[in-house]
Amino acid sequence: MAENPAYPVGLRLTGRKVVVLGGGQVAQRRLPALVAAGADILLVSPEVTPSVEAMVDAGELTWLRRPYEEGDLAEAWYALIATSDKDANTRASAEAERHRVWCVRSDDADRATAWTPATGHSEGVTIAVLTTDARGRDPRHTAAIRDAVVEGLRDGSLVAPHHRTRTAGVALVGGGPGDPDLITVRGRRLLAEADVVITDHLGPRDLLAELPSSVEVIDAAKLPYGRFMAQEAINEALIEHARQGKSVVRLKGGDPFVYGRGMEEVNALAEAGIPCTVVPGISSSISVPGAAGIPVTHRGVAHEFTVVSGHIAPDDERSLVDWPSLAKLTGTLVILMGVGTIGKVAETLVAHGKSPDTPVALVQEGTMAAQRRVDATLATVAATVVAEDVKSPAVIVIGEVVTVGPKPSAAPGPEAAVAVGPEQSA
Repeated sequence: MAENPAYPVGLRLTGRKVVVLGGGQVAQRRLPALVAAGADILLVSPEVTPSVEAMVDAGELTWLRRPYEEGDLAEAWYALIATSDKDANTRASAEAERHRVWCVRSDDADRATAWTPATGHSEGVTIAVLTTDARGRDPRHTAAIRDAVVEGLRDGSLVAPHHRTRTAGVALVGGGPGDPDLITVRGRRLLAEADVVITDHLGPRDLLAELPSSVEVIDAAKLPYGRFMAQEAINEALIEHARQGKSVVRLKGGDPFVYGRGMEEVNALAEAGIPCTVVPGISSSISVPGAAGIPVTHRGVAHEFTVVSGHIAPDDERSLVDWPSLAKLTGTLVILMGVGTIGKVAETLVAHGKSPDTPVALVQEGTMAAQRRVDATLATVAATVVAEDVKSPAVIVIGEVVTVGPKPSAAPGPEAAVAVGPEQSA
């Protein structure tokens, strides 16, 4: 005769007594969720793991330092039995049955009155997976289903439409260095839920192809500027679509606030009374060097790194960078938007004390399939850029960290290409 399936239910344990027997790895995994549920937890165990003891020290539960005794489950609403003593587990399970306390057993699920589902969370939703066929119960299978559903909700590949009115507004999303896998989970989910996406050319283009046909995708570079400057036109487009009650994503390369003019957009939206959510992105200043095998810091080599914009040459009166001071630093210098000015930059750094032999690496199209790395020194970098026809977008790394990793291959394979594209002004 087939066993009836378990009836799924969500327990509201706030302020209610929960007894946990055993302080080992099982308890360590289960206790955080019970604490988050607001349960009044009594832990009974002669010993506990260091992590569980830290929870005791933080006042998150009460610990009785002894083995299980008859009566420990009195007035409990729920019990987790997870000791290494099978006899104690059996006696505690019997007590739970007598007192009508729902009870989970880690050593023998078939003798328990409740099972713990594989659970996950995504934006206020709890996903719980239970095996309905006792004969084929496989915790790894249920966990895999849980993971697949949660990941799908988080990255937007599994879209659950909102049936209640959503709050219109703008999400300023940093798309990362270029590889679509390097956008944040939250950024990808917001993209999947968007009505309108206004994107830069350095945003992760491959993600746009995954959007439903109903989503309006606007290339910020092609907005009709009219009497507006480019940034003002972008601000106006964000405000206009949000005022129409739409969910708008402003997709930018890298991080919105690293040479991305993100704060200008945030301020414009604030002045217009439009709610705005900022989702940070992985900056190309760190990710692109890493994709090319270059650590921006390394023990005994560089204890700091400095990121600067190179879009204005050092001898230009508009430059806000203190290049003479940068020449005196011993750490790593990362330059974004500097391909066109690297000759002047190198000349200035050497003139103020930097060794002409200082290593330089230029990483073009970082993390993308076309990623390539070109090495030089401050003395040779200007000529190397011309000879190797280095183009933007590229991240430039100056310092001894360029030489600490394995020698770069001439043509890195796709698995070595971690998408990178430097942030720049819209």
